[in-house]
Amino acid sequence: MTVDQRPAETPEAAAAPPEPSARQIKLVLGVLLVATFVMILNETVMGVALPRLMDQFQITAATVQWLTTGFMLTMAVVIPMTGLILQRFTTRAVFIAAIGLFTAGTLLAAAATVFPVLVVARVIQASGTAVMLPLLMTTVMTFVPADRRGRTMGFITVVIAVAPAIGPTFSGFILSQASWRWMFLAVLPIAVLALVLGAVLIKNLTEPRKVRLDLLSALLSAVAFGGLIYGLSSLGESAAGNHTPVPPYAAIAAGAASLALFVFRQLRLQRDDAALMDLRPFLSRSFTVGIIMLLISMATLFGSLILLPIYLQNVLGLTTLETGLVVLPGGLAMGLSGPFIGRLYDRFGPRPLVIPGSIVLASALGLMTLLDQNSATGFVVVIHVLLSLGLSSLMTPLMTSSLGSLRMELYSHGSAIMSTLQQVAGAVGTAVFITLMTTGAAASAKAGASDLVAQADGVHSAFLWGTGMALVAVVAAFLVRKPENPAPGAVPAH
Repeated sequence: MTVDQRPAETPEAAAAPPEPSARQIKLVLGVLLVATFVMILNETVMGVALPRLMDQFQITAATVQWLTTGFMLTMAVVIPMTGLILQRFTTRAVFIAAIGLFTAGTLLAAAATVFPVLVVARVIQASGTAVMLPLLMTTVMTFVPADRRGRTMGFITVVIAVAPAIGPTFSGFILSQASWRWMFLAVLPIAVLALVLGAVLIKNLTEPRKVRLDLLSALLSAVAFGGLIYGLSSLGESAAGNHTPVPPYAAIAAGAASLALFVFRQLRLQRDDAALMDLRPFLSRSFTVGIIMLLISMATLFGSLILLPIYLQNVLGLTTLETGLVVLPGGLAMGLSGPFIGRLYDRFGPRPLVIPGSIVLASALGLMTLLDQNSATGFVVVIHVLLSLGLSSLMTPLMTSSLGSLRMELYSHGSAIMSTLQQVAGAVGTAVFITLMTTGAAASAKAGASDLVAQADGVHSAFLWGTGMALVAVVAAFLVRKPENPAPGAVPAH
């Protein structure tokens, strides 16, 4: 039958998109996983390179910090809008726009000759990165059946946990061998390949619908999450005595006030299904408990990620490359265990995993309080591997059970909420750990301790409070339940 001879379609048939095949879904998920891994890896590579960039561009520590602060602020502004974006545009269009922005930003960063251009490049990269993870999670929850979501989410755990963990190793190796520009040049071919593969292989899996953009909500969201993340990220600098353009507590206060107004407006708009970020996922007990535990996990992950390199370099005297190699086994352990944890979730549900996982996490942080200026490097490796295994046992079950408890039409908003709060949790973890370390070291130095001992005492203080945070997660773990009514209609991806 030729195209001209096709029978006329009914309006209902014309409106419904063709149901994607299992092969299409697997191709889409594969490309999304690779792209998301590269993009999140890029989020954490700058930390090790900041001293070299200060020399290169002749700038201060407060100025160079905008490479990471600008990235985080952009993520905070864009992610809350992803729920609307994923409803309004097709899967293919969103993917191409996201990876295209990231690729353009990466190319611009590699070619930057002045610092402001490098900052702009990081903002462009972040604009694409912000959309990719919610797109990945929403695709999984929509098209992967409930009895296989755990193993698929296990691979997402690899992306969101392992990529930040090996970022310092990657950048440390690059900087030991070549210019800082190669941190961008090394990932550029992968980004280009993902863009080409996505343009060729990804088809439209969903039918977009018209959703009104509430500009006031977008403005309140930008001030709320941007203010909170900027303020929290600046607390560590302020505690160390560094000047910040905006006082941290002023930014946090403005962010908190805007957040209250944002929540109030969303509660009103969602009555007409017009909210920028629909908050109805919080009506699900499983979602709320899971989010709370996930926030503690992410705060612990990012807090330890920033504190361990400081301890290894400033207290134990390791180089950047040696520091990266010390934390590499933990990243690999998390990556290898993620899919295995996912299979266990599919078989047994979340509680048999999150209860022992939270206990392992608290135990690892408790052991980290024993670190001092005489600790053996091997002891640090063992503790970090233990910490990584605890986090892996938590993150896959929590993400899967939280989103799995929602109705299908709320997946995109649930993913946006989860991704937004993960950014806030990362900023909280970083701020709390750095501030506690700085104040603890200052108190120890004031008591007459040497710089080395004072730094070790500061690390001890930070991990002691981190242990307290993890004990809260142990209690909350007993409240986690497996979703009772998975959404119907998922297409098997096997």
